[in-house]
Amino acid sequence: MANRTDPSAKSIHGTNPQHLVEKILRSKIYQNTYWKEQCFGLTAETLVDKAMELDHLGGTFGGNRKPTPFMCLVMKMLQIQPEKDIVVEFIKNEDYKYVRILGAFYLRLTGTDTDVYQYLEPLYNDYRKLRQKLNDGRFSLTHVDELIDELLTKDYSCDIALPRIKKRWTLESIGKLEPRKSALEDDFEEEEDKEEDDQIMVDAEEDGHKKDYYRGHSPARDRDRDRKRDNHRHRDRDYDRDYDRERGRGRDRDRERDRDRHRLREDKDYGRERGRERDRDDRERDRRDRDRGRRRSYSRSRSRSRSRDRKERGGDREGRDHRKRHARSSASPRRHEDENGNARDESKKKKEKKPKEDGTDHPDPEIAEANRLRASLGLKPLRT
Repeated sequence: MANRTDPSAKSIHGTNPQHLVEKILRSKIYQNTYWKEQCFGLTAETLVDKAMELDHLGGTFGGNRKPTPFMCLVMKMLQIQPEKDIVVEFIKNEDYKYVRILGAFYLRLTGTDTDVYQYLEPLYNDYRKLRQKLNDGRFSLTHVDELIDELLTKDYSCDIALPRIKKRWTLESIGKLEPRKSALEDDFEEEEDKEEDDQIMVDAEEDGHKKDYYRGHSPARDRDRDRKRDNHRHRDRDYDRDYDRERGRGRDRDRERDRDRHRLREDKDYGRERGRERDRDDRERDRRDRDRGRRRSYSRSRSRSRSRDRKERGGDREGRDHRKRHARSSASPRRHEDENGNARDESKKKKEKKPKEDGTDHPDPEIAEANRLRASLGLKPLRT
């Protein structure tokens, strides 16, 4: 029952006034201790006392998004819906700035476009400081005019979506609002009038000086004046000459400095390019050395394998020759004894040749030829 809207309250923008606050924020306000303890049973008269105790404004803060007392009082005003005269008195209160801000915020939520511009724009002249609680729980400094500008130009303020209002120039074009008049316009007009009066006085004094000048005109005074003017002209010419000379020297120094800087930059660029080329040459040389080393190692390995094969073949041949020579040299000739007991060397004995079976080695050439012919025909050889 304590959270219900007053039965006598009217709908605002076609809905329940408390529904101008989002449901999540409404539920957090209903669960807040300040709402339960300090806002219970408040009326339009007793609400002023609670508003006078405010020392900061803001929407929600902290990790669980707790509402501020300012937001709880705004919700209470939406619930009880005070009369327009009470809200206007809140806005016109100059002693308590947070009471003024509370009324202005409520009027921005519930008022018409004309009322919003009519009652909030005069607050642009209020430059008092305000403490605003941020979402992380820290405080920041703002001013009344800044908050009023936020209410008139932004869509969100204090974590509440503000109802849309028409632009001021639209209301001026349809005749619902008069053109805005700045509070400083009178001061500007007074300042302009004062400047015009001062200009008139200066012109009058110059006219008086001119009259005195023509009244006291004399040839001797003119000569002195011309002489002084010439001296000043020569002095100015000398100063201009010296100034031009110094200026030219400064220009030359700047030009030399720029040239040296450009030369240093070119030297750095050249050295950088030389360094890059040197690194590139070193990499190319290393690559060629690696390739040459690979080829040399490959050729050496091939030559080693070839020489190894050659040595193996030569070693086998030499071994065979050596074994043959060793066998030939080390083999002792067989010695036999004849009938008389004398040993004779069988190796030195000439072996008798055995005649061939086919008779082709017969001493007689005719018989040998005949035996060849008979061997080719498969016949037995002749023995005689």
